[in-house]
Amino acid sequence: MSLDHDEHDIPRELTILYATETGNAQDVAERLARYCRRLHFSVRMFSIDEYSMSLKENIISEHLIIFVIATAGSGREPRSMTPFWNMLLRSDLPHDLFDHLEFAVFGLGDSAYDKFCWPAKLLSRRLSSLGATEIVSRGEADDQHHLGLDGALDPWIATLSGELLKLFPLPSGVEIAPDTIPEPRVSVIDGTDSSSEPGLLYEIETDVYHTATIVCNKRITAEDWYQDVRHLEFDFQDDIQYGPGDIAVIEPEVSAADVDAFLISMGWANNADETFTIRHALLDQSLPNRLPRTVALRTLFTKYLDFNAVPRRSFFALLRYFTTDDLEIEKLDEFLAPDGAEELYDYCYSVRRTIREVLEEFRSAKIPREYLFDLFPPVRPREFSIASSVHKHARKIQLCVAIVNYRTKLKIPRKGVATTYLAALHPGDQVSIRIKKGLITLPEDVSTPVICVGPGTGIAPMRAVIEERILLDAKENTLYQGCRSASKDKHYHQDFSGYAAGGHLDYRVASSRDGPPGVKRTYVQDLINEDAEHIWELIGEKGAWVYISGSSNKMPAGVKLAIQGAAEKFGGKSEGEAKEFVAAMEKEGKLIEDCWD
Repeated sequence: MSLDHDEHDIPRELTILYATETGNAQDVAERLARYCRRLHFSVRMFSIDEYSMSLKENIISEHLIIFVIATAGSGREPRSMTPFWNMLLRSDLPHDLFDHLEFAVFGLGDSAYDKFCWPAKLLSRRLSSLGATEIVSRGEADDQHHLGLDGALDPWIATLSGELLKLFPLPSGVEIAPDTIPEPRVSVIDGTDSSSEPGLLYEIETDVYHTATIVCNKRITAEDWYQDVRHLEFDFQDDIQYGPGDIAVIEPEVSAADVDAFLISMGWANNADETFTIRHALLDQSLPNRLPRTVALRTLFTKYLDFNAVPRRSFFALLRYFTTDDLEIEKLDEFLAPDGAEELYDYCYSVRRTIREVLEEFRSAKIPREYLFDLFPPVRPREFSIASSVHKHARKIQLCVAIVNYRTKLKIPRKGVATTYLAALHPGDQVSIRIKKGLITLPEDVSTPVICVGPGTGIAPMRAVIEERILLDAKENTLYQGCRSASKDKHYHQDFSGYAAGGHLDYRVASSRDGPPGVKRTYVQDLINEDAEHIWELIGEKGAWVYISGSSNKMPAGVKLAIQGAAEKFGGKSEGEAKEFVAAMEKEGKLIEDCWD
């Protein structure tokens, strides 16, 4: 049911808020903004963490919001959404707070996980409970769909469009704008435009960056081990502050050799250093953060635009406008046809073909400079859990980073942009780092036990928690560390063994590949099962808090199932009661899952 509208009172405008982890939700939000412009709406678009948290000044003044919400880990909201979500969960909010607001929600998720599109579902329910009106049924994109997110997005946009036109009929004589090549989000002027202010074209005002100097970049896995994991340490002049579980945000740069090769392949090498001035033409379409007004192609593809990304389907749709060869056009049309999804998947997504590799095959494409920001996604900042306590390492940040290096199904070597950048740093090199609040909070009472579970590089925030707890003279600290081989990749084991020897830590290690052939592998959840009686003593009797960090595969669910089993076996609970017990721990913030895809 929709609210009554008076065309003289309600402006034809809407706001789009997105919460993203990998950029997919942002891409959807931009597509929605372009479509709503065709319906003659004035559109504002924000990342949800850029949008002010003031209820009085912002959401209270909105009348129509479209939310695009990704799913992080195995079912939580993206980090950028957490402050906004916590605000909505305040118990003192009146039930009719948003009785003026109409909204729609489109969620992105993966049905392989139990909590499919969970943040989008919860947001819909919470807004409705505060009096807002949902104008269309929630959309839910599924990574498992053969069309990817487009399988749900295209029909949802059609439904949304119909409802918007009912609520806001087009004025007499006005028609929906045709679906032609979209307007570019920027305009370009050769050289430096004297009428433009110098400096940055776009910057998120709340982002504060600190200059850091790297003092240590050391491999901590065995030299003969297949994976290169680094311990990195940065010094700061600023008196930085952060807590256990907080995040270091780093904006990587692409290597000069890779940029040169790309510019040559595109035929742009001869004018790669000629500067031009950018003007932001479409304010509902985003630009890379900290983008200067005047820039050259070499700088753009070193710091701001990503030619190593795997292109989305929308990339091929836009590339179609710039391609002139008949065979290439035919191939793009096949990819974009409803029955071409499998062919596009085999060509691009299955083998993780990059934008650069696609453009090397579609040689006739001539991309105007003003469309560079529409075709190429931004080089995304990378987030790394801080592996140190600031109270032990003042004015320092330590990271534990796995260097991404693999081969695709086509046997083409791939390197992660950010981790390659970090691996190449030498002592004395400087980088800009932003500190972002994480998900972890510690018990106020230091006598409350904590249980940390950290396989792989998930050990990073667990190390920070343990360092902080020991400095606070907290006695009951338990760590379950997961690795493949105790002699190859047991990160920071000397630190933890020292804490255990000093009586500060109960330390258990699951080395999954060290057992004899044919014997079931041991993971962290198996050790928790073995220790079920002691686990229940800590959690059920002493009120321990639990922290889980690492990849959001089967591990987090396995750990929670092991805790549930301890509650059943030694807490005397039924299966249903044990499930409710674990769910209550999560709701009360006593079981915190800080995992990633």
